[in-house]
Amino acid sequence: MTTKTDHRAPQAFKLDPELTKSKAKPTKIEFTAQEPEQELATIPVPPEQRVSRRPRWGFILISALATLFALWLGLSVEQIVESFFLKSAFMGYVALTVASVAGFSALAIIFREILGLVRLRRLEHLQLNASHAINQDDTASADAAISGLKNLYANRPDAAWNLKNLDLHTHDIMDPRDRVRLAERYLVDPLDEVAHRIIAKRARRVTLLTTVTPAAALDMLFVGAQNLSMLREIASLYGGRPSTLATFRLARMVVTHLAVAGGLALSDNFIHLFVGKGILGRLSARFGEGAVNGILTARIGLAAREVCRPIPQEQSKREKLSSLVKELANFNNQTKSEN
Repeated sequence: MTTKTDHRAPQAFKLDPELTKSKAKPTKIEFTAQEPEQELATIPVPPEQRVSRRPRWGFILISALATLFALWLGLSVEQIVESFFLKSAFMGYVALTVASVAGFSALAIIFREILGLVRLRRLEHLQLNASHAINQDDTASADAAISGLKNLYANRPDAAWNLKNLDLHTHDIMDPRDRVRLAERYLVDPLDEVAHRIIAKRARRVTLLTTVTPAAALDMLFVGAQNLSMLREIASLYGGRPSTLATFRLARMVVTHLAVAGGLALSDNFIHLFVGKGILGRLSARFGEGAVNGILTARIGLAAREVCRPIPQEQSKREKLSSLVKELANFNNQTKSEN
């Protein structure tokens, strides 16, 4: 059942202009400054520190000594070759040939060291461009990061299929941050699994061999050699391929990263993953030292991966030290049960 409702017809109303005028006077609002109850402390602004442009005398001294040693070495080689020529022309040519081979080898080593430093510097530039593209959503930085990443992995057979897929899908995404993450997914994420295996292998080796090594000096040499080899292997995996000087520079970068992140401090929870009720309760002190060395090696490996990775990984996706420690604990428990 429906009911009818009567609608009124539209009408026009005329307002009286006298009624629309407001007779009330506008209220004037005044603001008075409130005096502080206590005086505020004034923090003095430190003066701007000027960068000292004085010469670095240590660098000048090392450069001068290196130049002097090179001149002395060249003069000594020249005198040796001349003395051989005075005795016999054949011996002189033999000495000249050997000196030429030694000089060519020295130049090759110097070129290799410079190239290793350049490759490590290229990884740093890639990280900076990728970080700027992700944080600021910058198109130019994203293009530079993706182009540098393609050039870095262009000659690697294991990255050919991923490079092809990246070229197919990179133009479908307009956001710079997502483009960088897409490149990370295709080119960098597969290398993380390999880096995980490298770190775990080195940590297990350090743990096992430190336990059975009789002398502490041998422990230090072995742990140092294993850590340097691990750094070179991780850097080569991500495209660095460092030489000797670049490896030491990478080690300094890793130590700096650990010092900033506070990663050298080990809590008792990590040790308890190995020993359960404590080192003294179940295992010998020697095995405990091996466990600690293995954990430190794993932590250094994770820091090296963060330093060498061309694209910074998200905080939520970074591998935790506890996962590697659990692998080491399972390995040690299996080794103990087999023995």
